[in-house]
Amino acid sequence: MNTIILIAIAVYLVGMLAIGFKYSNNKTSEDFYLGGRKLGPIVTAMSTEASDMSAYLLMGVPGLALFCGVAEASWTAIGLSVGTWLNWLIVAKRLRRYSAKLGSITVPDFLATRFHDNTKLIETLGALTIIVFFVPYTASGFAACGKLFNSLFGFDYMPAMLISAAVIVAYCALGGFMAASVTSLIQSMVMTFALIVVCFFGINAAGGWGAVMENARSVPGYLNLFASTSIQSETAGSYTFLMIVSTLAWGLGYFGMPHILVHFMAVEDEEKLSLSRRVGSVWCVISLGVAVLIGIIGFGMTKTGALALPGSEPEAENMIVNVAHLIAQKGVFAAIIGGFILAGILAATMSTADAQLLGAASGVTKNLLNDVMGLKLDDRKNMLIARITVVGVAILGVIFASNPNSSIFRVVSFAWAGFGATFGPVMLFALFWKRCNKQGAIAGMASGMVMIFVWKFLIAPKGGIFAIYELLPAFVVSCIAIVIVSLLTPAPEKDIVKTFESV
Repeated sequence: MNTIILIAIAVYLVGMLAIGFKYSNNKTSEDFYLGGRKLGPIVTAMSTEASDMSAYLLMGVPGLALFCGVAEASWTAIGLSVGTWLNWLIVAKRLRRYSAKLGSITVPDFLATRFHDNTKLIETLGALTIIVFFVPYTASGFAACGKLFNSLFGFDYMPAMLISAAVIVAYCALGGFMAASVTSLIQSMVMTFALIVVCFFGINAAGGWGAVMENARSVPGYLNLFASTSIQSETAGSYTFLMIVSTLAWGLGYFGMPHILVHFMAVEDEEKLSLSRRVGSVWCVISLGVAVLIGIIGFGMTKTGALALPGSEPEAENMIVNVAHLIAQKGVFAAIIGGFILAGILAATMSTADAQLLGAASGVTKNLLNDVMGLKLDDRKNMLIARITVVGVAILGVIFASNPNSSIFRVVSFAWAGFGATFGPVMLFALFWKRCNKQGAIAGMASGMVMIFVWKFLIAPKGGIFAIYELLPAFVVSCIAIVIVSLLTPAPEKDIVKTFESV
């Protein structure tokens, strides 16, 4: 059966490579980074959401719900769902229009052009942020691939991770943004298929829906949104209001995710973004809800002996991998289904990793080399350097992911906070406050990025009221810095304000 599973996965990977070859004829940098701004509304919606939902959708969230109960996983899902909808509603259309008017093709490029930053500090900060946080983010995806093949087939973690990374790098470097977007559309479908099949199979294996609920209720606080739980000691603590607000803060991150924002910039017709918003938001809510539900079902499966009780959160993240293995034991057709479920995990990983690799490439090539360092390269050389950068970032990601015991959910959490606090506030102020100026933007980006590290490693370890998700305080500090510095320094030039008002 393992052979059949491998064949199914191989077919999927070959298909992704074929798409990379199909879109490998990029002629300009705008083609490579934005697909020539030609994305349709459905592709925009689903590729955006697939780029968002990395391995934490099929591994991180179910594993967290299984091991810790529904509180943290559910509040995270709620925060992400609300953040997704608000991002589509208030940012997407205005960013598409504004970036097109300025001719910007990356997020740092847009911010620098929006504020007429001739100091190059905005692009430098932006590019460094992209490189610093995309490496661990991409690494979490590579780690998910390595864990998948290691736990299912017994393959060595490192070779399995390297092969997976090589496939992602190949189609991403070949086809650029269009290849990443089209593969993400397909990958969102595969992810949906995986979630549905695992959900129904798991309920059956756990003894039915009644048994799932009964087993979940047997652990104090497991189904309580206001309690934290340990499935091993079967004891519950309180999930406080501060912890809830902290977890909901995940939603703030959307306003600063370069690999998500760039999809708004790439859509063909801004008027079709309303359809994209509906499709993307509905898919986000349903997929996250099902992911939490699968964690609950997984706990029920441990009670029937279908799955072993995990000893740690990283171990719990292998739940869907183990379920796919159980399905594959039911016959040839079931093994094919199991293979495509595992392909769903790869899809979740690849759809995010490719967007991140392109974001890192744009940060190095467009923002650092072209704009900051002033290197004048033609499109052919720019795309060559971008492809080399994709490979370089992937190598750093592989090094970062060399520890197979790291938690995917926790790694993504830190990178998400970094982008959300550095880019999120300044993006909102850039789009909606005309008094915001260059000095305020720089202060906001710098303070947000610094506070992420300060809070994570110096303040949060003190515990108590300080043990909150670092994105929330860093986001607030960045907003305060933007407002105060903008008001204490000269107002923006007239032509900046005129452009703002014309958008």
